[in-house]
Amino acid sequence: MKVFAERLLELRKERKISQAKLATEIGVSFSVVCYWETDRAEPTAPNLVKLSDFFNVSVDYLLGKKDY
Repeated sequence: MKVFAERLLELRKERKISQAKLATEIGVSFSVVCYWETDRAEPTAPNLVKLSDFFNVSVDYLLGKKDY
């Protein structure tokens, strides 16, 4: 899910927040966010929804199904 990793990193940098801050905001560990951004792990469906809500984008966007 390389597209997910790239989009997550892009969204986080646009918001100018750290991996640790994002982790705290959505209720996961810092290492989980790091693994997602380096494409070493995939988020669960509930975590995809949390990320979608946090960044105000669709799950489809995060997964690379849509470009907006």
